Order: sequence, then structure tokens, then C-alpha cells
Amino acid sequence: MMYQTKDIRNVALLGHSGAGKTTLAECMLFESGSISRRGTVQDKNTTSDYTNIEQERGNSIFGAVMHAKWKDSKINIIDTPGYDDFVGEVVSALKVADTGVLVLNAINGVEVGSELIWEYTQKYGTPTLFVVNQMDHEKANFDAALEQAQERFGANVLPVQYPIGGNKIVDALRMVMYVFPEGGGKPEKQEIPESEIARAQEMHNALVEAAAENDEGLMEKFFDAGSLNEEELAQGLTIALANQEIYPVFCASASENMGSGRIMGFINDIAPSPADRSTSTLEDGSELPTDASGDPTMFVYKTISEPRVGNVSYFKVYSGTVKSGSEMVNSDNRGTERLNQIFVCNGKERSNVDALCAGDLGVTVKLKNTNTNQTLNQKGVDRQIQKIQFPDPRIRAAIVPPGKNEMEKLMKALHTIEQEDPTLILEQSPRLKQTLIHGQGQLHLDLIKYRIEKVNDISMQFDRPRIPYLETITSQCDESYRHKKQSGGSGQFGEVHMRFEPYTEGMADPDGLVVRNKEIIDLDWGGKLAFYWCIVGGSIDSKYSNAIKKGIMMKMMEGPLTGSYCTNIRVCVYDGKMHPVDSNDMAFQIAATQCFKNAFPKARPQILEPLYDVDILCSGDVMGDVMGDLQSRRAMIMGMDAEGHYQKVMAKVPLSEMYQYSSTLRSLSQGRAKFTRSFADYQAVTPDIQNRLIKAHEDAMQEA
Repeated sequence: MMYQTKDIRNVALLGHSGAGKTTLAECMLFESGSISRRGTVQDKNTTSDYTNIEQERGNSIFGAVMHAKWKDSKINIIDTPGYDDFVGEVVSALKVADTGVLVLNAINGVEVGSELIWEYTQKYGTPTLFVVNQMDHEKANFDAALEQAQERFGANVLPVQYPIGGNKIVDALRMVMYVFPEGGGKPEKQEIPESEIARAQEMHNALVEAAAENDEGLMEKFFDAGSLNEEELAQGLTIALANQEIYPVFCASASENMGSGRIMGFINDIAPSPADRSTSTLEDGSELPTDASGDPTMFVYKTISEPRVGNVSYFKVYSGTVKSGSEMVNSDNRGTERLNQIFVCNGKERSNVDALCAGDLGVTVKLKNTNTNQTLNQKGVDRQIQKIQFPDPRIRAAIVPPGKNEMEKLMKALHTIEQEDPTLILEQSPRLKQTLIHGQGQLHLDLIKYRIEKVNDISMQFDRPRIPYLETITSQCDESYRHKKQSGGSGQFGEVHMRFEPYTEGMADPDGLVVRNKEIIDLDWGGKLAFYWCIVGGSIDSKYSNAIKKGIMMKMMEGPLTGSYCTNIRVCVYDGKMHPVDSNDMAFQIAATQCFKNAFPKARPQILEPLYDVDILCSGDVMGDVMGDLQSRRAMIMGMDAEGHYQKVMAKVPLSEMYQYSSTLRSLSQGRAKFTRSFADYQAVTPDIQNRLIKAHEDAMQEA
């Protein structure tokens, strides 16, 4: 059956690892009748964690799509991973979800992962409700979790429920108490005990006021009657939730199947449909109404590759009705795609459907030339849904080249995974002479390795990546070099006299030299080469200027100290000699290269290393360990700040000290700290490090 836009709810289950999202998803499917038996993570039989690696590890790695029927609605559920190594799955889910369900652990409350996910819900403008889960645990503390959420996310975080005893939930929206039988089952509705009436009524009034604030008609009724009826309350709360002016809080114990049915009911009755959010932003900044009668447009938000199937494309219909057998045009490459089959998912199970209308989520297979972040339109329509902005990578590793025969297979497999996962970047670095893989964390890279070895049967190893050092000079040096080669016939002759000095923006012209021409070259690797032509009297013809410059550039791409690129150097060519027969471009190019090489050690050379701005979010009890580890990595602590009940440490850290930092931080914090990094600048290394780097380069050259 095809559901209309107004009857669709798209929900992303979000939260820190261990909050219980997968178990909650299982309960939601069970409560709706979509499955007849609840699976468990321990038994490795849940609907969402269906891949071998997820079952081996016991946690979600991929975003799994499911759906459930509730009353007359279809609720699409995306269960997302909790580890931020797999944040790409969270971001893509938020792109297509109309409601986020942020699951909090009742023991730990707001965790680091909760904070980061909250930032994404705000970025995407996703209406969000909270579920305080694991209320059956002996250390569960609903009030503490609620207080933390209100402190961190604002006063608009309003409780809809609260627990009393081990198996009772007071629902302030419906002003009823649910009593859950032991071992699960349908709850019994009872009146709220007298002792709880005052608290429940206060919560109910706060919800009514929040509902009335967004509609003048409802506000008038509220002032006149002092309350709203159930239909009016639902109408007002839908508007408030869609506008992110209220963040309702529920409580549950997914493992005991306690509270999930009420959450489903709220999603059905109150959570916005795609029609309630009305428009989607296009790449050109215009808005596209979510209208089932419009021209068909669909957006691929996730792609996976399956053995014997090929590409499996997950999409959302943003406009019109998409039918099986339709021909669509890719707005990125203008290629035509035929939708031979359309499916809806419950984990790995797929069911054929004839059509899906605006707002719905679906799956198709074997698209020829369409990847994640691309839009398909009906022929004659040219629109492009705004693309997902995936986070930049945070760690990198070098790939150890396998045997010659294996390398081609390995790169092909890696490129396939790269197409699926936009948070993964492959780089062939001519600068470092390595193949690099950039990812979100060590778990992310471990997953890539697992897939390559298990699925593609190719051995894969990681190595420490080289560092893109830079070399420069810190003092002035004049040097000359004569290149003379006589071996019968035409010879080679070129002599250059050059001044080398460090270059800074806006520096004055060199003393004692007449500048005939100057060129400031922006180097691809950063910094500049200032090339000054200061020849007076024609000792070298200006036609050899480009050859001399080329010789300098060639040596700057392989610095004399460590073979690293050179930067921020001014070179003034002020004298030399040429021969009317034997001088040519090659002779002057070689002379310039050798002159640069000889001058460099005399100009107080300096190696520069890349520094990164690193922000770490961690709990106060591990901050000392985090700071100590940073200092052991030669980090400069730039500051500390409080974010909610977490501490934020800001530091500048040399890239050479960041290898496997993701694993170290996870170990120090038991998985309760997160970090981001971005390139800051280059800074001079200390003399002892410089000597060590030069010695290592010399040793490597001898071995080669």
C-alpha cells in the first residue's frame, strides 16, 4: 500500500553508543506488529544490526532502515550508530528524517555523543524528542538525566512523562499512569496517585502553554478556557515540535518493552509529517514543496555495495510520486536511470512496492551511475536537492602496498567503499610517496580493513603515514655555480650567481641589486617563491630566466634536508655567464638546481612541521589524563572551557604526534570523549627533532 505524505513519519534514532537505540527500535517494531518476536543484541538477532561485523562487535555500525505501521501511519525508523567514527551514517539519516529521537542512557544522562548529535540536529533543523532509556537499571536516574538535558539543551526540553516505582510511568500529557506487567506486555492504564497529581498537573500545564504559544487561535482558547482539548493540544504541539520550540522527554526501558508503545503513539499523533515541514532546500537556495502531486524528485542519501546484487541505493522522495519502472535523470551527470524495482526495508528484508509518494523512504538496486548525494528527477525537470555536508576526516593511515597483483584489486575495492562512504577519502600522495586513507577514527579504518579482507579476500595492512614537512631558510646567503660539460660536439655551459633569503609578505627589494623583473609564485603546497631577475649588462640573457626558475622549483620539490617541499624563499639572480654556443636551457636549469642545493645548508635551514587545532570534549574526571597525554604529544594547550557538564580542551598538536590518537582517547575515556581537528599552520621544529629528521632521511637514502 502507498502511504500519503501526511501519513508518513520519518524518525532517526540517535544517541551515544550504549544508549539502547537498537533495542528500542526492536520494541517499536514489535509493538507495531511488524515483527512477532523481539530480538536482542546479545542474541545477535535484531532487525537492524544484521551484518556479520555488527553482530560480532555487538553495536551498530551502519544506519539500518525499518518501517512500522501505527494506526493509519507509516513510521520509517533509521537506527544510527552511536560511535562518532560512523558519524556519516548519522548525518545522512538526519538529512532525510523529519524527527530525531535522541536516546539518553538513564545511568549516564547526557554523554559526549549526545552533545555532538544535538549539534547536528540544530544544524539540520530537525525536530527532536528525548527518550531516557534503561529505566530498569538499579542506577537509573530520570531526574538527573532530565536536569542535564535542560541545562545543556535549554528550557524548551519539557518532560511528557516521569517514572515512579520500577514499572510505572506517569504520563502528564494524557494525565494517566501506565503500569507495565513484569516481563513485558500491554500496560494497564490507571489513575495518577494523589501524591503525584500536583507534579503531573504542573508538567501538563507547561505542555499546554507550549502548544498554545504557536497559534493565536489556540492562545485565545487557552486564555478563555484555561486549557485545550486533546485535538487542539495535538495541533499546537505538532507546530511547536516542527518549529523546534519544544523538545518533549519520555522515559522507557526498551529491554523490558516498557514505554515504546507510547512513544510510537506520540510520533504518530504529534511528530511532523514531511508535509508539516513543507519545503526542502535546493542547491540553488530555492525551496521545493513536499507535494505528492508535483514532478517526481528523489535524493540518494546512502549507497552500499552488496555481493551478487551490486549497488543498493537508499533514497527519499522529495516531490511527486516515484513509480517502479520510471526513468529518471541524474542532475549531476545527466545520465538516465531506470528504476526497475522499488523496495521498502525492515533491516535486511526488502519488500517490493509499486510506488512511493513525496516524503517516503525507499530502496532501489543496480543504478548504473548514481551515488550518494545525487538527485534524480523526472525527465524535463532540473533541480538538485541540497547535498549532505559530511564532516572532514580526523585520522589518516598509510596503506602498505601488497603484492603487485593484489594492489590493483585492493584499490578497486577501496574505491567502491569510498563511493559508499563519503566520510572516507583515498589519496595518492606524490608528495609523501604513499597511498593514504583518511577516516573518522580507528574503528572506522578497522571496519574498512575488515570489509576488504572478509568480503574481497584481499590482505590489507596500515602503516604510519609520513608527515608533510616543509623546509625553508632563515638567513641570507649568496652562492654561485658553474655547470660545464664538454664531451665532443655541443657542450653545456651555464653559470649563475644568486642570493637566497627568507621571503615574507611585503618585504623590501634587496639592497644593492637592481630588480629588472620579479614574480611572486604561489606554491601548490603552501607559501611562496619570490623570483627576482636582477641581471644588469646582459651577463645572462633573459631568455634563460624560465630555465633557471624551473631548476630552482625542481629542487624546491625535493628539499636538501629531508626531501620535503621548500617554501617562502626569495631568490635573486644577479650575475652569471653564458657561452654563445654551449649555453642552453638545460645547462642553466642544472646550474640553478646545484646552486640552490649548495646554498641551502649555508642559509640556516629550518624544517617546519604541520600543527593542527584539536578540540577535545571529555568529562571532568578524565581531563587530567587527557591533558597529560596531550603534553606528551608536544601539544600547546590553548585553553579550556565548559560545555554543559563536559570540559572542552583546545590545543595545537603536531600532526606527527596524532597517529592513532583516536584509539588512545577512547582508551583514556572509556569511549566517553570526542575530538575534532583542523589544520592550523606550520611551525619550526626544535633543533634536536630537526637533527633526528635529517639523520632519518640520510639513513633512508643510504638504504635505498
